[in-house]
Amino acid sequence: MASVILDERDQRFVLYEMLNVDKLCAYEKYAEYSKDMFDMIMTEAQKFAEDEILPTLAESDKTGCRLEDGQVYVPECFHRPYKLFCESGWNAMSFPVEVGGQGLPQSVKFAAHDWFSHNFSFVSYPGLAEGAAHLVLTHGTEDQKKRYLPGMISGEFGGTMCLTEANAGTDVGNLNTKAFRQPDGTYRIKGTKMFITVGDSDLVTNVIHPVLARIEGDPPGTGGISIFLVPKYLVNDDGSLGKRNDFEIAKIEEKMGIHGSATCLINFGDNGECYAELLGEERQGMKIMFQMMNEARISVGMQGLCSASIAYLHAVNYAKERLQGSSLMDMKNPEAPRVPIIQHPDVRRMLLWMKSAVDSMRALMYYAAFAVDMETVARDDAEKDKWKGLLELLTPICKAYCSDVAFKVTEIAIQVYGGYGFCSEYPLEQFLRDEKIASIYEGANGIQALDLIGRKLPMKKGTYFMTLLGEMNATVSQYKDKPELSALAEGVQGAVNALGDAGLFFAMCGKEGKFFVPISHAYPFLMMMGKVVSGWLLLWQAGVANDKLADLCTAKGIDRTDVQAMAQLYRDNKDAAFYAGKISSLKYFVHNVLPEVDAAVKSIKSEDLSVLEIAEESFAS
Repeated sequence: MASVILDERDQRFVLYEMLNVDKLCAYEKYAEYSKDMFDMIMTEAQKFAEDEILPTLAESDKTGCRLEDGQVYVPECFHRPYKLFCESGWNAMSFPVEVGGQGLPQSVKFAAHDWFSHNFSFVSYPGLAEGAAHLVLTHGTEDQKKRYLPGMISGEFGGTMCLTEANAGTDVGNLNTKAFRQPDGTYRIKGTKMFITVGDSDLVTNVIHPVLARIEGDPPGTGGISIFLVPKYLVNDDGSLGKRNDFEIAKIEEKMGIHGSATCLINFGDNGECYAELLGEERQGMKIMFQMMNEARISVGMQGLCSASIAYLHAVNYAKERLQGSSLMDMKNPEAPRVPIIQHPDVRRMLLWMKSAVDSMRALMYYAAFAVDMETVARDDAEKDKWKGLLELLTPICKAYCSDVAFKVTEIAIQVYGGYGFCSEYPLEQFLRDEKIASIYEGANGIQALDLIGRKLPMKKGTYFMTLLGEMNATVSQYKDKPELSALAEGVQGAVNALGDAGLFFAMCGKEGKFFVPISHAYPFLMMMGKVVSGWLLLWQAGVANDKLADLCTAKGIDRTDVQAMAQLYRDNKDAAFYAGKISSLKYFVHNVLPEVDAAVKSIKSEDLSVLEIAEESFAS
């Protein structure tokens, strides 16, 4: 039986037929690995996900977390899979071998976690620890690495990311948490942080908190912020645990979703004795934390992909099994047999919209991971900078576009189920509730849009943006002369041109001092760019699939214009049906989604500033 978590055939298509990640093994860094090893990892990831993680999804939602005497207790059903997760090394895939990791390509790690992140409550515990450990590995002293990394990489220690305060959410520079220098070179922290994902748990013996704070006397704003390591228990030189640090888990937030993930309010230093160690240099806190934030934003994009994937597959299975109504040919016959609802045009419309969304999101997320790998193995600075730039540009797209589109996928999946989808006895409503947070945390999606237009588009004087346009144009050129794809490639080219035109328009607005125009239209631009990138990736996939389908037809002596023969081929050959589905995804997307790009550009170029011009009093009396 096919998995309800993700389409393993699609996963292998993206990995090996689209991106050819097995070619990474030709580089010295990954020479010890092979496609067979990657396949084995994916097989084991699927087995672990289906046997250990998926069964905890509904139970952890019902059980939630609890706070007793300052200690957070996670759903009991998480304990066994967490122990096995860490023992199997799933939490250490991307760490260098020399510090206890496996040194695997990011592409392979992402593909494995594609199986896990449908239950983001569960993976948030090892995931936050991994991100915090990367900070220590990159910026920590040798002593900090020695004391903290072994426990964080093994999964014995947890980790968090402590930024948000009541009056300093998105406006991080307004934080009030203070750090006080001590004669021995350490610090004492005092302040309150809120909305701290997995702020505590009984899965681990210790939690290492990276905390943003301002050293007493340092200037206001983000430029005066430093970052500190604040352990729950102090760690002795020999690795043993010392005294309990002076901070308190004051509250677990009551949330609409991800109930198994403990979102905490933490009071640091109520007694003036909260021990902290500076991480990196003073007043470099935001720069350092951005490393973890960017990793987290990519992880949120993966959360979106996985939520969309599991919702879509559930909807497909339900639509194939649910009998209701008669076929179009028998609509006037009250005695006609009932048919599966997948035969009804409107249901097929919803399923194909979801399929094109999931196909493009998986391609986008894996491509982002592949960019990390290619930057790692690049043989010259120009090649390294190219891949670095592509990742910089695509990070806000991964986070914001994938999280918002995924929420829409979960909503449409509920619609496919009808009334049953609205009932808690079916899993769809949980998928929707769990996914909603993805557009909010790690920088709300409006902030991602401002980051895209304000920081990412102008990077290197726009060369990163031009590089991305060049990659998309190259794909169009590769497939525009294929008879089956020429018209679709033309549609993608038009969208790419429109994106480039909108980018140039924003640049012109900047030169003319019309700064409020791009700011007011930042989010529509990001979503438009997400659609164009998706169209490009779907064309790339359809191009590969078209060639593979042509080879199958040649081998079987089938004329592709013979409709009946092709229909029989799809019934008899799963690969043929899969490849045809890739072409259908592109066709639907080009004709039904990409036209929205032109509308967005028209809106942007109108220079409408009504969002700024309307009086505050006009919203509601």
